Amino acid sequence: MSELQDLVALIRANTPLIVIETRDEGRVVELFRQALMQVWRALFRWSITEGLRRIDFDREDATDVAPDASALLAAIRDAGQRGIYLMFDLHPYLGYASTQRLLRDLIQRRDCQPHVLVLIGHKVELPPELETLAVRYAPQLPDAGARLKIVREEAEGYARENGGRRVEVDGEAVQQIVRNLRGLDPIDVRRIARQLIHDDGALNAGDLPELARLKFELLNRSGHLHYEFDSARMDDVAGARRLKRWIELRRSVFIGGDAPTTSGGNPLDPPRGVLLLGVQGCGKSMLAKAVAAGFGVPLVRLDFGTLYDKFHGETEKNLRDALASAEQLEPCVLWIDEIEKGLATDGGNGDGGVSRRVLGYLLTWMAERRSRVFLVATANQIDALPPELLRKGRFDEVFFVDLPDAATREQLFALHLRKRKLDAAAFDLPALAAASDGFSGAEVEQAIVSALFAAHATGSPLSDFALRAELKQTRPLSVLMAEQVTALREWARGRTVPAD
Repeated sequence: MSELQDLVALIRANTPLIVIETRDEGRVVELFRQALMQVWRALFRWSITEGLRRIDFDREDATDVAPDASALLAAIRDAGQRGIYLMFDLHPYLGYASTQRLLRDLIQRRDCQPHVLVLIGHKVELPPELETLAVRYAPQLPDAGARLKIVREEAEGYARENGGRRVEVDGEAVQQIVRNLRGLDPIDVRRIARQLIHDDGALNAGDLPELARLKFELLNRSGHLHYEFDSARMDDVAGARRLKRWIELRRSVFIGGDAPTTSGGNPLDPPRGVLLLGVQGCGKSMLAKAVAAGFGVPLVRLDFGTLYDKFHGETEKNLRDALASAEQLEPCVLWIDEIEKGLATDGGNGDGGVSRRVLGYLLTWMAERRSRVFLVATANQIDALPPELLRKGRFDEVFFVDLPDAATREQLFALHLRKRKLDAAAFDLPALAAASDGFSGAEVEQAIVSALFAAHATGSPLSDFALRAELKQTRPLSVLMAEQVTALREWARGRTVPAD
């Protein structure tokens, strides 16, 4: 049923107490006025500043009821005709015993008409004894057509304010903007659309990053998500050919729509996520950022360390809030770095089962979510991962990010040299790749950094000799932790898909 039909059903049932949490009070009033076309009741609104007014006609008629909560409830009790009473910001007064008693008498129909009472506010918290008597009603968020209408209204408003100057519009970008405004209420849709339009008098693809940032700042009220502004391009990552191809094949399906199909009309399951295992320093975090760039969507990171709370149930609530915020940001990539550290579930961790409950909720969300949130989890220690997380179906694929081969190390040297405004063609990249056998990507970069410091100290330019000297002095992780690295690589062989 539509939101209007749901509301009409509540009114016809003479629901004694309805609670509506919203910032758009005008929309709620209009919704009730529309409901009167199907089920007639006298309609009133009350606020502490204006008192009680009858509003079921085009005009608003004031009454002689004082702007006082007790006077309002007494007037409703004495009314001879049943009605609908929209009460704005009454809930703060429910802490008084007399106000609460009056409201309970009205709800229980004691010596009064079967009125429909509606508490409206941005956040309405009821005492427990009233919460069990209330029905909470949530107005639906605007669909694609309503969001497009709001964007058009803002574009027309811009033209009126600027002497008829029309907004420059990229039709494809507008459709994507409208899709990305999904999950917001009409007030926020209008505010963001106005900001994008008034910034440069245009709506185009250049507005998408700013839209993602504004939406994130709006929705991440819990503070448990971090917006990653510096997402890497796929070209910034050396190697990982299989993973890059995997993302490329699924990009159009992920960002395209809610019911993707093949050219033959067969339904396609949208991609849901990947787990990146691998040796430390081999670029898993960079790949997570590159996945978001490959899909062309925002990247948000979930920090498990901020979720844990000493109070019972708060940790699980924090996770629910964070995942709900991520779903409102769709389409996006959600990155959980070093996931094994946040989901330690051995019996001796002394957390009272919190980690188990967190894992259980995360697994349920992974299995049941319908939003376009692509999960990228990275991990270094396979033995610390819960077996439930690795079961087929949790992730679309498990990729192993191994130590780079010689060709990939050449790319790494070229990338990091260019990053520091050096001419990669001036260096013997094959020789440097051979000299860095067993090095991770992070260790290759650090060798360049150290060699640059050494060159700066002597006042000479960076050379192949200086780089090879630095490589020779370095003992990579594959040597320092040879047993653990070898064991991880052996485990991954035949169990995971190589990223490269």
